[in-house]
Amino acid sequence: MADFIMPHTQYARSGDVNIAYQVAGDGPVDILVVPGSISHLEVVHELPCISSNFQHLTHFARVISFDKRGQGLSDRVSGVPSLEERMDDVRAVLDAVGSRKTVLLGLSEGCPMSLLFSATHPDRVSHLVLVGGFMRAGYSVPAAQFEAYVDKVVANWGSGQMMKRVVGLADDSQDQLAALGKFERMSCSPGAFKAIMVMNRLIDVTSILQSVRVPTLVLHSRADAVVPVAEGRKLATAIPGARYIEYEDHPHGLFFTPEGEAVIGDIEEFVTGHRPDTGEDVDRVLATVLFTDIVNSTTRAIQIGDRRWRELLDSHDRVAAQVIERHRGKLVKNTGDGILATFDGPGRGVRCALALGEAARQLGLPVRAGLHTGEIEMRGSDVGGIAVHVAARVMGQSGANEVFVSRVVTDLVAGAGLKFAGRGSFDLKGIPGSWDLFAAVQ
Repeated sequence: MADFIMPHTQYARSGDVNIAYQVAGDGPVDILVVPGSISHLEVVHELPCISSNFQHLTHFARVISFDKRGQGLSDRVSGVPSLEERMDDVRAVLDAVGSRKTVLLGLSEGCPMSLLFSATHPDRVSHLVLVGGFMRAGYSVPAAQFEAYVDKVVANWGSGQMMKRVVGLADDSQDQLAALGKFERMSCSPGAFKAIMVMNRLIDVTSILQSVRVPTLVLHSRADAVVPVAEGRKLATAIPGARYIEYEDHPHGLFFTPEGEAVIGDIEEFVTGHRPDTGEDVDRVLATVLFTDIVNSTTRAIQIGDRRWRELLDSHDRVAAQVIERHRGKLVKNTGDGILATFDGPGRGVRCALALGEAARQLGLPVRAGLHTGEIEMRGSDVGGIAVHVAARVMGQSGANEVFVSRVVTDLVAGAGLKFAGRGSFDLKGIPGSWDLFAAVQ
């Protein structure tokens, strides 16, 4: 890969404030990177893997990045900016670069503002990608302990200890800690960061999630030491039609690791419909894709509590794995509160979906499902391709205890003894054309 060349830093005017931004790449898609709680457009490239991962984004997109007001190379301001002011800054940067419609890539604390902007200005957003996000702050530190926690962070500000958790640094390498410490110091002062933490504690965008109507991808890791994976699962469940991908051992800062390239591959596939060309042979096969999702899982989790909800999810996952195996399917992944599976025959896929629904009802869980048959890409243990997206969108049109399928599925199982009821034609988000969907009937 060619050496990375630092983009030129420019400024956009947002009211009386100058917002620093950079533009790199010239791909057909615009991606606006919304940073987390600290940022510095230029110093960030001194950190591990950032430049190479950033360059991977430019292979398919024009990448727009900026420093929030009060941080990095943007104007320092008194007080802490509200979500509304941050939205104004995003709009100012998009206007300055002539972007009419963009992918919003929200990172950590940048996710709530990205959600609010997407719901408020859907005409300016084509896709929403949320990495290590949350809908309500205060998820890990009890209110009684918050002040002491803030004081500890501020006392160590500039040492790299906070960013060490973000990037998942396992050892105390002096060189790496020094780079992380510099990034902290150059982003903002200790007092400014304390004010940010206090204000961020008040963030809660739960009430607007049902208003998000743009295609949304939520990415989170089980090993996230900053935002618990449970928050990512809740976030994905609460956004209509959101796709969720959960990683095993990535840190909170997914782009600070060599594995960030795979994450970018997931983002590219979500946005463009295909994964990047790595030069490797990709196996393509015809398969029936099944997505399932527990309906109103957030409400149920609130009613019974996190511990009981986790136990119920574990029971669901065990039963799902057993039912899929019984129908000769392949469980590709658990999606937080559902599954993704593939089958070499559409009839087995439909029967499995119906059996899964019945098994879930016995657990007291209303499940919806969607199936589509098409060509998929086999990449290791994962799958990709348009057929996967179509199946997810078909599921998104179904309701509690319903199994929806595309016309392709009904055509292929003719004579197999399965019954279907027409549900009409639908426009599936991000998928061209009108789609006839059917409900499988027991």
